[in-house]
Amino acid sequence: MTPRILTCPVTEVEDLSPDVFRVRLDGRAEAAAHDPGQYLELKLDEGLWVPFSIANAWRGDGEIELHIQHWPERDNSARLREMVKVANRLTLRLPGGDCVLDPDSSRPLLLIAAGTGFAQMKALVEGALAANPGREIALWWAAREERDLYLERLPREWAEAHAGFTFHPVTEVAPELPWAGERVVGHRGRIDQALAAGLGDVSGHDVYLSGSPGMVYACVDVLASLGLAPSRVFSDVFAYAPRDPIVPTAGSLRREADA
Repeated sequence: MTPRILTCPVTEVEDLSPDVFRVRLDGRAEAAAHDPGQYLELKLDEGLWVPFSIANAWRGDGEIELHIQHWPERDNSARLREMVKVANRLTLRLPGGDCVLDPDSSRPLLLIAAGTGFAQMKALVEGALAANPGREIALWWAAREERDLYLERLPREWAEAHAGFTFHPVTEVAPELPWAGERVVGHRGRIDQALAAGLGDVSGHDVYLSGSPGMVYACVDVLASLGLAPSRVFSDVFAYAPRDPIVPTAGSLRREADA
């Protein structure tokens, strides 16, 4: 899709946690069209555009959802939060990014996110379930502690409603109560360590990752040792922080029986 610039009314600003707020915008249906997994750029100042994943799959109604993390110590973050709270309209440029669902693939999905990387995964899940409600999907969502999983109820709802969906919350700090729920499997520690301990062969999966370059590549290195197919792994990080090779050809975690 060719990127477009549009100005959209702000219909809702909602705090999802002390650090994350959701913004809903109302764009013209055709102008707001995008593929699940794409991002937009929000105009902060003349010549200054800030990228955000679009947190919903396009349904033809023009709604655009963003999840924005507030960092009080960062000037741009404070200015953005204030602008969003008082603005009636925001200027956007969209869509961007090639980290989108493959419409011709029915392979199981392995979705891995840290923090507000969940926004991109939310759009991917919505798009995948709309196309095939029975598709096998595993969502791994990492945060420091449970309260940072700012929309935890949503993947729980997906897991309850869809037999093929599994939610894997990963926190560095143990939750007050053990993880429980239909197809909810909790993990403790770093996300790459949790993947190494909790996954088997991933050679048949389509894999999508969203987070910092360090987090994404640490996970890719683990997955490479578990059979990750280089042509079936997708992340915006590969475009703005590439490395060579993106997927190592060998790893240290592959089980001897699979070698």
